[in-house]
Formats: sequence, C-alpha cells, structure tokens
Amino acid sequence: MARTYLFSALAIAACTCEQATAQNNQQTQLAYTVPAGFPTSLFPAYYIPPSPTQQPQPIIHDEVLNYTFPLELTNPETIPQEGEDPVYFPEPIGTFSNGTAIIAEAQGQLENILGGDGSNCTKCVSALEVGQYVAQRVPKMVPQLLISLCQQTKFMSNDSCEVEYTAEDFGAVWTQVLALADMKEDGQAICNRLSSTFCPRPHTIPSDTTSFFGPKPDNVTVPKPSGELVKVWHGSDFHLDPRYLIGSEANCTGGGGLCCRPQGNPKSGNVTLPATLYGEYKCDSPYYLVAAALQSIGPLTGTSYDNKSTDEQFAWSIFTGDLTSHEDQNELSRNYTLYAETAVYGMLKHYIPSGPIFVALGNHDTNPEAIDSPHSLPGALGQQQSWNFEHVAGLWKHNDWISDSAARQARMHYGAYSINHPTYPKLRIITINTDFWYRNNYLNFINTTNPDPSGIQLFLSKELLAAEAASERVWIIGHVLTGWDGTNPLPNPTDLFYQIIDRFSPHVIAGVFFGHTHEDELMIYYANNATTQSAATAQTVGWIGPSLTPLTNVNPSFRMYLVDTGDFQIYDAFTYYSAVSANRVLPDPSSSDTGPVFELEYSTRDTYGPSVSWPDAAPLNATFWHLVSEQVARNTSLASVQNMLQGRMSVKTPNCTSTACAEARACYMRSGSVALGRACPQGYGSVQSAFSPKA
Repeated sequence: MARTYLFSALAIAACTCEQATAQNNQQTQLAYTVPAGFPTSLFPAYYIPPSPTQQPQPIIHDEVLNYTFPLELTNPETIPQEGEDPVYFPEPIGTFSNGTAIIAEAQGQLENILGGDGSNCTKCVSALEVGQYVAQRVPKMVPQLLISLCQQTKFMSNDSCEVEYTAEDFGAVWTQVLALADMKEDGQAICNRLSSTFCPRPHTIPSDTTSFFGPKPDNVTVPKPSGELVKVWHGSDFHLDPRYLIGSEANCTGGGGLCCRPQGNPKSGNVTLPATLYGEYKCDSPYYLVAAALQSIGPLTGTSYDNKSTDEQFAWSIFTGDLTSHEDQNELSRNYTLYAETAVYGMLKHYIPSGPIFVALGNHDTNPEAIDSPHSLPGALGQQQSWNFEHVAGLWKHNDWISDSAARQARMHYGAYSINHPTYPKLRIITINTDFWYRNNYLNFINTTNPDPSGIQLFLSKELLAAEAASERVWIIGHVLTGWDGTNPLPNPTDLFYQIIDRFSPHVIAGVFFGHTHEDELMIYYANNATTQSAATAQTVGWIGPSLTPLTNVNPSFRMYLVDTGDFQIYDAFTYYSAVSANRVLPDPSSSDTGPVFELEYSTRDTYGPSVSWPDAAPLNATFWHLVSEQVARNTSLASVQNMLQGRMSVKTPNCTSTACAEARACYMRSGSVALGRACPQGYGSVQSAFSPKA
C-alpha cells in the first residue's frame, strides 16, 4: 500500500473542510519525536525513579481517599496473588447444617447428568439446576464444587479452574448467578456463555419500549451548523501496566498471564524478545508509553496545555474507558483499580487541562473485572461496586470535569451521568455504564429476558427526553460497543439501545462513542431497526476509538475530532499513532535525545471522502459512512485501507484483500446490535490475529 494514498494532504492546516480554518491557527505537526527519557515532573515523587532499564514507580497519592498507594501493589517482583476485598454471597433460603451431604448428593447428580443421554444443552441446563439447588442452600460451598467439577471434566486447565472459580475471583459471582437466575429463562444463555458447544446463542427478544419513551415527534430536523469548529480529543483503553518489567519476555507463551512480566519469562531463563521501554505487541502500556503519547498530543493537534488561547485548547475531551492492565483476576483488587484511576486521570489532567474530560467506565474499571451488579439484586449484592462509583465521582469532581449534580448521578447510576457543557450548554454529554450489556459481566445472566435490569437504559432515555424537550444535542459516551460483529455484547440490551438511538435520531443524538475492542472501527445506526439499510435511512454514527495499549498486535493511538458548535457533528477526525515495531529499535535514552515518534496516521475526510464525492462542508454523518460502507464492500483496495487503519498500520495486521473480507467489513460497519452483527459473515472482525472465516 502506498503511503501517499493514505497520507497525502493530511495536515490539519490543509484540511479541505471549509469551516476548519478558524481552528487551525496553532501550528500542527505531522509527526512528533518525543524527547528521550521520562518526564519526571509528571509526578512529585517516586519510590523508584525512571531509568533506561527501569520503569518508574511514582508515589501515587489519592486526594479523594487521602491515601498513598504502597509500592508492593505495583512492584513486578511482589505482585499480590489474592486480594483482601470483600466477597459477596447470596443469602441462603434457610439454615442448612448438612452442607457436606448436599455437596455429595449434587456431585452424584452431576455425574449422572453428564454421563447420561441428552443433548449438550439439555445436560448443561440440568446441571445448572443442580447448581442452583446448592447455591440457594450452602452458597459458600459452591466455589469449591465448581473448581472440582471444572477440573474433573477438564473444562479448563487445573490452574485456570482455580483462577476462574475461587471465591475471591469469580466463584462468588457465579454463585450469585446460580442462586438468582431463572434457569428456564436464563439457562440456555448461561450455557452458551460457558461454551458455544453447550447451547446455541439465544435469539433476540424484541424490546418493549413503552416505559422508555413515546413516539418520535413529527418532522424532526438537525440543527444548522454554526460554522465554528472546535477540537475534541478522544482517548481510550490506556490499560496502564505499572508492573511492566523492562527486559522481561515480551513474547511469552503458555497463557500464564501478561507478557512483559517476571512470570512470563521462559523457565530456561533465556529471554527471546526483551520488553522495551515503550511497549510491546503482547503487553499493556508501560508508564513510558503513556507519558510519550500524552506529550505528543499538543504538538500533533495544535493545542497547548498552558492555555495560551482558545484556538490552542480542546473544547472538551472524552475517554471511553479501560485504565487497568489485563491481569488474571487473582492479581487484581479494588486497590489496583483505584490506583489506575488515580494515576491515569491525574496524567490526563496534567496534559489536557483545557476543557472538561468526560469519562465512561470500561469493563476493566471495576473489580472483579467486568463485574457490575444491578441495584435490583437483593440486599448488599446490589451495592457490590458502590465503592468504585463513589471513587470515580470524587476524582472527576476533584479534577473539575463534572458538577456536583453530575457527581451525585454518577454515584447513583453506576458511574453514569448527564451534564451540559459549561461553554456550549446546548450540548449534553450522557455517559453510560456498558458493563450491563457486556457478556463477561456474568451478573447479566440473571434475568436475561429483561433488557434493562440495571435501569441504565431507562436513565439514558429519561436524559434524552429532557434533552429533546430543551432542544439540545447529545453525545453518548460508553465503552463496550453494541454491534460490529456482535461478539462482545448481549442481544437483548443492544436491541433496546438500538431502539433508543432510533427514537432520538437524528435530531437529538449527534454522536455515540465507544472503545473496548482496541481497534479503529465504526458502526452505523439506521431507522426502523435497520430493516432497510441505505443512505436515506442511516441516522447516527457509533465511533469506536482506538486504544493506546498495543495489546494485542495493534499500534498505540489516539484521536482528535473537529466538531461544529451548532450541530455538534464531526467534520473531520484525525487519528495519530506510534509504531511499536519502530520503537523496539530506539537507541538507549541515556545516549540519545530520540524517543518514539507519534505521527498523523490519517484524516477521515481525506481518506474516505473522495471515494464517495463527499461535499467539503458536509459533516461525516451516518449518510457519509453508509456510502463509504458501500464502497468498502465493492472495492477491495479501500477495504484493505480500512483494514490497515483498523490496527493503525501494525506489522501484525492480517491482509484483507478478498471480496469475502471486504463484504464482511461493510456488514460490520452497518451493524449496531448483536442481532445485526451476528447476521454478518463471521471471522473477519478483528485484526489482532489471523482471520478465521466461519462457514
């Protein structure tokens, strides 16, 4: 692929969008070489200062908790293997003193079920019913039963069974699911989540929206643009790894947790690919990488963090979740989550002080990972993550990103809030906790026929109704996407979300923003549940922001939008990246001033606009993206461009040159729900490994 095809005329100053000129006074750069070394002024003090062979260990003090995190929490040589966090079990339905006998009887029943006749699905649901009997009587004995069953059936390796089902990890969570689910309604979904070979994926149940909103008003229109463009930064999926060990194995195998850690080193002691300062394709983000990316934002986007003028500032920024590293659950804890929140939000505040930063929580921004409990669960079970919502609400308020009323909402609504922009009050930002449709939040398998047991989508609907009444525009900020290839979320909640987007588009919702996949992707939401997919029925765009973490096999990235202050639509998007493969060969910072290079990867308008003859003054709206999807489907060259951009020019990205791949990508772009995404050809959704097309 010729670089000139992608990168010609991409400078923001040369943007063909007629409205952009007012916002391009500050000089921008196409590439920025980060100074070698670590910016030590980023933190006031260090347990271990940075060096060419040592990631820094800053002393992180949490102003909200008035607590200083200990070195032992993040020292790669002393990673805690089990936390001291509270463990929540459901209350038993009575008093039972014969727990050992109950377990023994259950084991016999399970052996008979698994060894008997019937389909895998029938066996699995029957086994769940036995598990429910136990969970409702002796819940604290369930985790060991699950570990034993897992190991005896070789469902996973013995170690993985321990990690998955120990009470302190996910064992207590699964006990809640067993005790509280309706196995006649939920059993098939649970079994499918355990293994697609057990039960087929349940079909989507059409949503009853009568309690969420009324009819859409007649003759709705999108507000006119003002002609003023402002800059908006979008970051996602930083996945800070303070336990990253320089020189450790970066190409570990065997599934023993993250690479770039001491435990990932070969038993022989011979490291084949030593972890470097600025990150690796199989590792999360070291401090050096996060700091380098943040240092590059100002020069690349023409902004300045000393606030010289309005043109040099971001009007606002969004962060679409995921702060902590991809640990095995036994190495995670509340404290580790709190540390990542305090450290990353502090670094963002340092480098992007202009304009508020609106944040949505990701599945890695809680503990246990991906677990958030709906308030509808009984007793203390409905408040299992309240510690986290209290904390992030306090941090966001402390950073002057949200108001007191938004902080109160965040405490009440799982970290979600609704707020009008302080400078542009006709823009309302609504953040939502998307863990409530993520398939790895196991508590979502309680009451699966209800698309909104948490009430998070009812909250969203009420705020959209208020915005509609006030003639406001809305940006919706989340983490886990609702569609693409349909592999991440659950069907019923995403169907409801699709109906909400349809009801309030295009006159209220100006954009929807996610992260999660670590890839540069996009979804189009259509009218009438996408019964007809065309340029005329395309209503709203779901932008999926690229990750800063290189995990897995992608290049670190962030994005800037040019947004009109009248219609609050996006008129261009500039994506920036740094090549991990190039950073591996940087000279020793002790003998060189050269650090990693972050550079402009592409302008969305300049890359895709010519293929659809898009007018210079028109926004990059859903109509634009539908036309692009048509070109992607029929033009393998353009599909190949989209494919390379999805992984940010990574040398690890597989090729998408076939018609089958191109058509699948176009289908994913048009899929904003599980039902739509799963109807597309499967196996081409991610560039993080070789494609595996399904028949």
